[in-house]
Formats: sequence, structure tokens, C-alpha cells
Amino acid sequence: TSAWAPKAAASCCRAARAAHEDAGPLPGTHRGLRGTGDRLVSGTLPASRWLPFLAWWPLVTRESLRHDATAALTGALVVLPQAVAFATIAGLPPQYGLYAAMVPAIVAALWGSSWHLVSGPTTAISVLVFATLRPLAEPGSEHYIGMVLALSLMAGLMQLAMGLARLGAVVNFISHTVVVGFTAGAAFLIVASQIKNFFGLAVPRGASFQETLVYAGQHLGEAHLWVTLVGVVTVAAGLLARRWLPRWPYMIVAMLAGGAVAALLNRWLGPVVTGIETVGALPSAVPSLSAPDLSFSTLQSLLFPAAVVALLGLTEAVAIARSIATRSRQRLDNDQEFIGQGLSNVVGSFVSAYPSSGSFNRSGINFAGGARTPLAAALSAPFLLAIAVLAAPLAAYLPVAAMAGVLFIVAWGLIDWQHIGDILRRHPRERLVLLVTWIGVLVDLEKGLFAGIVVSLLLYLYRTSQPAVDERAPPPAELGNERRKMVAAGPDAPPCPQLAMLRLRGSIYFGAVEHVRNELRRVDAADPRRRWVMLLAQGINFVDLAGAELLAEEAERRKALGGGLVIVGAQPAVEHQLRRSGAIAAIGPARLVAHKGEAIRLAYPQLDSALCRTCTRRVFFECQARLPDGEPRPDLPDDPRSPNP
Repeated sequence: TSAWAPKAAASCCRAARAAHEDAGPLPGTHRGLRGTGDRLVSGTLPASRWLPFLAWWPLVTRESLRHDATAALTGALVVLPQAVAFATIAGLPPQYGLYAAMVPAIVAALWGSSWHLVSGPTTAISVLVFATLRPLAEPGSEHYIGMVLALSLMAGLMQLAMGLARLGAVVNFISHTVVVGFTAGAAFLIVASQIKNFFGLAVPRGASFQETLVYAGQHLGEAHLWVTLVGVVTVAAGLLARRWLPRWPYMIVAMLAGGAVAALLNRWLGPVVTGIETVGALPSAVPSLSAPDLSFSTLQSLLFPAAVVALLGLTEAVAIARSIATRSRQRLDNDQEFIGQGLSNVVGSFVSAYPSSGSFNRSGINFAGGARTPLAAALSAPFLLAIAVLAAPLAAYLPVAAMAGVLFIVAWGLIDWQHIGDILRRHPRERLVLLVTWIGVLVDLEKGLFAGIVVSLLLYLYRTSQPAVDERAPPPAELGNERRKMVAAGPDAPPCPQLAMLRLRGSIYFGAVEHVRNELRRVDAADPRRRWVMLLAQGINFVDLAGAELLAEEAERRKALGGGLVIVGAQPAVEHQLRRSGAIAAIGPARLVAHKGEAIRLAYPQLDSALCRTCTRRVFFECQARLPDGEPRPDLPDDPRSPNP
């Protein structure tokens, strides 16, 4: 989205935080988690689940209201050009962007959990709406608008259901790489959708990303000179304003510059010669009651897209809320945020609002502007309505090419080149996730997003299915030392020829069982004398039923070989699972110990004394004086590691 707002938010962050601290801690922050604010977060207030605004409403004062109103007015000024631009991306009349920034913002503020998140139209959701519905209906038509409202209703119901079911952790499974790839792909789609408006080309409606690029390349010579000039001036003015006037909303500057050039050209040459089209006056800035298209065919065709919109909207909202919460020191409730976002879309579908989510621009400005309570987000709607009523006639002079130029800048700002470069250079697996998501979004937006999520989850499962298993041994300097310090086994620290010490880092669950089984069997397959295994389990996060059965199976197998399995330092949850599953009976309760020294003292007397008699390594403290059967150990003059050479 806009690059101006994050910069403004960053520059104002210190001042905003100082203002907050001067007036006392924010409600809901760690310093202010007392009374009402604390009950809101913890959920002990009976009505906080259904009417969460009752918790913070008593904290509204004249002072906080002044700060909230100031932040709301600033956000309303910024969102006006954004809302019009986002509606254009979504294939809707410009006023629908304003509608999506009004009522949904109020509902999300009253029923959400974040104190600073502001909801409304966003770039990603707008692109998703357009890409999803363009093949199903003519953008801007009455049927298209009805389907968009139905999409908002369905996505909102899904989000609400997920919040009530306490599925707030679902968004944690969408990796940052997927989001980076999706936004980059969305940026390319935005550019493709505005090529016809920027150059004045007759790109066929419904053309895909590839078809649009091919058509533009073949017909670039037919571009309208004056239309393109307006677009170029708009882009140049926006970039210069963003670079040299960071506190000014670059969108407004760019639109004014493009509109002024278009007006001069039309006055000089006439609209027929220039071919410059305008957006047209907004028919109404006041949201009207609407009826979503709830026909069976529409609901059936929108089921999958609604799931994508719901998931992406929740991901955006929670990510933005978390980002701001790190600075405001607020504790968030993902489930309550799901409820707030779901209700905002459900209600919005009946007041002409297309799907909305958390807006980083508006939220960042809201925080930097000194907002104290969620009332600031709610107040932004009436401020926006008042401004829109005054500015509605001016849209008649706004060139379509200027809107395209603004969206080109927005698209460029969406692409996170720094993270993309870092991923491509340093992370081969994440590189695959990025490219699959990016290219998939260009081919089919919602399926591309899901493809990226699936690939990232598969790679995660692949990594967790192969927990690291490495052999440990005491270094030469530690021989004879009872402290049991261990390092990676190797030429400088040879392991015991009868007792293998394996360190496992990860989890032993159904997906990792085969890998762990192969690692355990590789020990005696390489050297049949190594019938004992000490499993250093401090790094094992959890063990499921399949993992417990594997350890029981391995213990019985080694017992049959004349050895055994000793588990050292298992975490309480792992030990509990071993006992509950019954695996402890096969392993032996005495072979579940807390320290390496206990395990060695347990296993050493049961090793083969004949092998120990000729062994020159003397790995353990117990090896130095006596053999496993208790006999004194003979000196080995040719052993450089013997304490008495």
C-alpha cells in the first residue's frame, strides 16, 4: 500500500509514544493492564467476548477524545484517495471504496481486540476481488457488484466462525515468504490491470496477465500520447512528493498534478483530441443499504474465493495489529480480532461495502497520530463521510490515467525488494516458496496463494520429519573427567566402540519416525558391537504415540541384541507421553535418567569386558581404572590416552 504512511508513521512514532507516556499508559498495554483493560485481554469480563467495547468505553475521557479525533481526521484525509484507487483496482465504482472504509471500520474497531488497527479497503483484497470475479461478471456491472457483496458476506461469516471456534492460531501457518510472494504478484496484477488506462489502449476485458502483456507489446504504438503524458506526470509528481515531501500524502499531490495537466490539455486541444477520460462525479458518498446476490449459483461459485479472501484478510489484519502492538506494548487476542473482522464484513455486505481488512497505512497513521482508544478508528468513518461529501464533485475532474499512475506507484511500493533479494540469495527452500507463490498468483491469484501456503507447509513438514541426529563423545581433554562434557564425535573425539551417544534435536512424531528409526539402526549396522545407545533427549520437543512406539520398539530390539536403550534428560512432556503410552515398560523405568553420568554408570557394567580389555580409547571416567566386570584395568603402554602410559 502507500509508502507515505509507513514513513510518516515511523517519523511520528517517537512523538506519539512520548505523548502516550505523558498522558499515562495506554489502556491494554503491559503498563496499563489493570481494571477494565486487563479484563478485556484476559476475558474475565463476562461481556467482553460479545461486547468488547464495554471494557474500554469507560476509559474514554475528554483528553483521549481529543487525541482520538485528531488521529481520525488525519486518517480520513489519507484514505480518501486510497479508497477511490482501491475500488478501481477491485473493478468497482469509486464510491464503493469509500463505503468499505466507513461502516466496516466502525464495526471492526468496536468488536476487535487491537487498540489501533483500522479496517477498510486494502490493495491485496482489492486485487483478489477483481481477479476472482472478473471471469464471472462484467466489472462495475450490477451483477458484479451483487457478487462482490455476496463475497463480503461469505468471507465475513467464515471469519466470524473461525473466531468463535477460537482458530486464531491458523494465521500463524502462513509464512512471511508467502505474504511477500503474494504481494509481489498482486503488484504485477495491479500494473497489468491499469496498462489500458495509463496508455489509453483497448485491452480486451477479462484478459489474463499474460494476455495483457502480449497485447500491450503488440499495440504499444497505438498508445494515446496525451493520455500517457497525464499518467507520466502523475507518476513523476507522486515520486517527487514521496521523496521530497514525506509528510504530504503523495497520492493527493499526484492526483492534483495529473488533474491539472489533463485540464490544461483538454482546454488547449479539447477532450476529443486528447482522449482523456475522467472518473466522473461520485453519485453519493453516503453508504446505502444493499442486497448481496445470494443465488445458489453465486454462492457455489464464490465458496473457494470467499475462503481465500477470509484467510488473506485475517492474515493482513493480525499481522498489522501485531506490528503495531510491538510498539504500543499491547497484548492481542487473535480470536477476538477474527470476530471483529468477520462482523465488519458481514455488516459491510449490507451497506455497499466490499471485503475489507486491516489497513497498514491507516493503522500506522492512527498510532502515530496519538490515538488512545479504538474510538479513533470508529471516528474516522464520520470524518471520511464529511470529507467525501465535500470532495465528491471534484472526482468529475480526476483523469482515469492519473488514477492509473497512482496505482503504478502503489504497486511498486508493494514489492519488498529487500526481502525478495535476501530470500533469493540465501534461502534455497524459501526461494521455492517465493517463486511458486509469485508465479502462481500471476496465473491464478487465489490458487497461487494456496499453492504457496501448501508448499511452505510441505517444506516445514519435510524439515521437521528429519530431526538432526548426531553422535557425541568426550574430547581428549575431558577423558577421565566425571563432568561428562561432550562434543561431536570424530577423529579428535572418537566414540565408545560399544556405547553410542546420540543427540536428537527436534520431535519424534509420525512424520519423523522413519528417519529416526533409520538413524538408530545405522549404529549397529555399521558396527555390530555397538549394542547400547544413550539417547540425549534434551532437544526433543515432543513425542507422539508413533514416536513412543518407536522408542519402545528400539528398546526391545536392542535388548534382544544384548544391549539396551537409555534416555537422558527427557523433558517432562516427553516423559509423560512415554509413560502414558506404555512405552516406559519396554524401555525400563530405570533407563529414563536425568544426567549423562547416571546413564553411563547404568550401562558401563553391562558392556563386554573382553572388548574393553583391548580398547585403547578409554572414553569414560569409569574406563580408567576398572573393566565393566570390576577387574582392574591393565595398563596399555602404547595407548597415548592412558592415564598411566
